[in-house]
Amino acid sequence: MLPLEGITVVSLEQAVAAPFATRQLADLGARVIKVERPGVGDFARNYDKTVKGMASHFVWINRSKESLALDLKQEEAREVLHKLLEEADVFLHNLAPGAVDRLGFSAAELKATYPKLIICSISGYGTFGPYTNKKAYDLLIQCEAGLVSVTGTEDTPSKAGISIADIAAGMYAYTGVLTAIISRYKTGKGAIIEVSMLEALAEWMGYPLYYSAYGENEPPRTGASHATIYPYGPFKAGDGKMVFMGIQNEREWGEFCETVLSNPELASDPLFNSNSQRVVNKTALKNIIEDVFQAMDSEQVIERLELSRIASARLNTMNELVDHPQLAARNRWREVDSPVGKLKALIPPVTSDEVDTVMNPIPEVGEHTNSILSELGFSEEQIIKLTT
Repeated sequence: MLPLEGITVVSLEQAVAAPFATRQLADLGARVIKVERPGVGDFARNYDKTVKGMASHFVWINRSKESLALDLKQEEAREVLHKLLEEADVFLHNLAPGAVDRLGFSAAELKATYPKLIICSISGYGTFGPYTNKKAYDLLIQCEAGLVSVTGTEDTPSKAGISIADIAAGMYAYTGVLTAIISRYKTGKGAIIEVSMLEALAEWMGYPLYYSAYGENEPPRTGASHATIYPYGPFKAGDGKMVFMGIQNEREWGEFCETVLSNPELASDPLFNSNSQRVVNKTALKNIIEDVFQAMDSEQVIERLELSRIASARLNTMNELVDHPQLAARNRWREVDSPVGKLKALIPPVTSDEVDTVMNPIPEVGEHTNSILSELGFSEEQIIKLTT
C-alpha cells in the first residue's frame, strides 16, 4: 500500500508553488484533483512549448494528477467543489489573497463545514500585514528575502536560476500537509495551514541572516566562491574548463598543498596558514593555484583532487546532468505518459525499498471532468450543462 493511498487532495493551483506541493503528495499515492479553468487551464501550461509542445514547468510538476475543468464563477461549479470537499482530506490553493474567500471557500467557512479537512494556502506574503496584496513573483520574493543581495558577483547581483522561492514554499506546504495528516490521526481534527513564499525563503536565508545580524558586515557577493572560506569555488585549468573545489579544514589544506600543488611548504606560509589568512590573501593564492592548474587539463586536476580526497566537481550543463553517470548508475530515470507521448522523468529524491513511487500521466485540461462528475453522482444532462 502506498503511504498516502486513500488520501484525496483537491487543489486550486497554478504556476509552481502549489503544483510542486501536490505533485509530491501524488508521488506517494494521494489522489490529486487539480481544478483548472475550462479551456486554458493552469496558465503555467503556456509558459513555453519546449517539451514536445508542452511547457517545461508544467511537465515537471503535474504528473499523476486528475484535471477537473470548472468555472468557479458559476454557482453550479461551486457546488461541485463543495461535493468534492465533503469527501476530501486536503484542500490546497495558491490563488491571489482573498480570491477563495470571495468564492465562498474561506478557511474559516471550510473549517466550520468540514472539521476534518486540512486547508492549506500558499501566498507571497501571507494573509495579513502591509505586503498582503503586493504581487509576489519568484524574482521579487528573492529580492525581498535578500537572496539576490548575496548571489552573483561583486558587481552584479543575480537571482537563482530556478524558482527557488516557489519551491521553498511548495516544500513547506508539502511537509505541513503531511504533518497535519499525522496529527489528524491522533486528534481527528483538520487544520488550517498557511505558507508564505517570503517566510519560506527567509528561513533558507538563515546563515547570511545571522552572519549579518550579529556580525559587523553583510556577506559579500562572491559569485561561485564562498564569502568566508578559501580556497572554495571555481579555478581554471589548462584546457580552459573550470574546476570547482572546496577546502574545509587545515588537514585538507596541507594535503592540497602537498599532493595537488606539489608545494608542501605553502601550507605553513604565514600568508596562508589559516583560513582567515587565506581569505584575506585570496587573490595571491588564486594566482598560485591557477599557475599550477595551467599545466594540467581539468580531468588531471580532478584526478589529483580525488587522490587527495578534496571535494571537487565539474561544471555540468543541463544536458550533462541528463546523462550524469551517477543518476544512470542509480536508475533514477523513468518515463511518464503525457498528451504528447512518453517523457523522461526523475523519480523523487526520497526513495524507499518498500514504496514504489507513483509516476502516472500528465493530464490535459479537463481530461477527468466527466469521470469525476459521474463519480459525484451528476447525470449526463447535468454534466453537459456544466461542461458546455
